[in-house]
Amino acid sequence: MAGNLFGRMAADTLGLSDIGKIIEPKDFDKVDGDDYIMHEDGEKIFFVIKSKSDEYVFTNRGLLHVDGENAMSKKRTVRRHEFCYERVHTVSLETAGTIDADVEIKFNFGNKAFSIDVDKRQLEQLKDLYKALVEINRIQGMNYTSIEDGTNGLKMANDALSRCVIEGNITNIVQELTNFNLDWMEALRKTYSNRDFTEAFEKYINN
Repeated sequence: MAGNLFGRMAADTLGLSDIGKIIEPKDFDKVDGDDYIMHEDGEKIFFVIKSKSDEYVFTNRGLLHVDGENAMSKKRTVRRHEFCYERVHTVSLETAGTIDADVEIKFNFGNKAFSIDVDKRQLEQLKDLYKALVEINRIQGMNYTSIEDGTNGLKMANDALSRCVIEGNITNIVQELTNFNLDWMEALRKTYSNRDFTEAFEKYINN
């Protein structure tokens, strides 16, 4: 354990530590990730964690991950995860022990797992992000259930209709039924597939 402690102290001294820092809102426009935000479409940054090699930029539309190979390399890969396509889940926050220099927030965006170390002195700020992600997870779960219920209801209606005697032009009836089904599913997705989670961030994060 002493070896790990001295190793961390040496890494911090040499500037090699990959413990993230939470960036103040006034400096959001100075991070690399800001160049890739869709400002033209109303995308807004709410939270940024920056380490030696990575940036995690949380916006009303999702997460922009500026992924660096290591602290020494200038090479970066930009990956975007959007709330309307991927669910946030398995959110957890690990606080620091007596000798730990960092706290850790963990979550999944779809099938991608994230584990981000943050300076333990910024725990209170990190708690706000944790709450926002938990709220987004809750809303997305409710939306998923609503879409599933709506889809099942449509299937039941179609099954019941298939057992009825249908009179008239079968081609026109099938076309109308198909269009109705498509319109129904599109309405479900528009209603319950949130693209913008501004309210969730504003509820917990005070910028």
